[in-house]
Amino acid sequence: MSSPARHERIVDEADAATWITDGMTIAIGEPAPMAMIRQIIRRGVKDLTVVGSGLALDLLIAAGCVRRTMAYYVGGGFGGAVAPSFRRAAEAGEIEVWECEEGILTTGLRAGAQGLPFLPWRGGVGTSLPEVNPDLKVITDPIKGETLIAVPAIEPDVAILHAAVSDAYGNVQHCGGPGWLDLFLQRAADRVIVQVEKIIANEEVRADPWATTIAGADAVVRAPYGAHPFYSRGYYVQDRAFTRLYVEAATAAAQAGDRGPLDAFLARYVLEAETHGDYLERVGVKQLIALHEY
Repeated sequence: MSSPARHERIVDEADAATWITDGMTIAIGEPAPMAMIRQIIRRGVKDLTVVGSGLALDLLIAAGCVRRTMAYYVGGGFGGAVAPSFRRAAEAGEIEVWECEEGILTTGLRAGAQGLPFLPWRGGVGTSLPEVNPDLKVITDPIKGETLIAVPAIEPDVAILHAAVSDAYGNVQHCGGPGWLDLFLQRAADRVIVQVEKIIANEEVRADPWATTIAGADAVVRAPYGAHPFYSRGYYVQDRAFTRLYVEAATAAAQAGDRGPLDAFLARYVLEAETHGDYLERVGVKQLIALHEY
């Protein structure tokens, strides 16, 4: 009996972005899949619940795409303890913040991956977390009588990740191992999009199968420098000068109410750059080459 033909899963960034629609729950891996993030913003998607962190989430908030965040930390970088657009939107009540810590978030994702309504967790017991996040329920362990927190399942509609390479069939390999939450997000999500630095032959994957971190991603997007301005292990380091541009513009909007620099940043590097290639042209080849890790 012959085996079924394998299905190639390479799609372009625009087609992959159509998977994201208003009101969905999406999960963003680390390093952030910025080529896909920019496509989501260009499409004008609204009311997203985002499982993510850092400036990728902040950029989505700045662009008006987010209704709810599920993050243990949204850092601002460059001396800012909290990302500027996130802070402003949270304080203004424009977004709903699902309060948690890392253990609570991963516990919810594990419950989603296992098809369970919840899983217990010790972290947060005795704190105000169950008060500020009513989805977290204080329970008594029926076996030992211990006080625990029941964390509801987190089930993203789509997880969007960045990795080093993949073959045409969605067999993904990270350089130096996957990001901190990537495998939690992949297992819990209904569908998985992975953008990669390059596509490799299936023979290369089979030559080193233990290097495969995700087997059978639903879609693969080829995006060299796709994590820019963040890092991609084995390829390039973070572009700190570029991220500073965003942080300064977002801070001016958040603290002084001046959206001019932020809107100009979004226009130049997101809205007017219709493709990932257009974005790279605007960043500039000299700046990109200067980021080479090896």
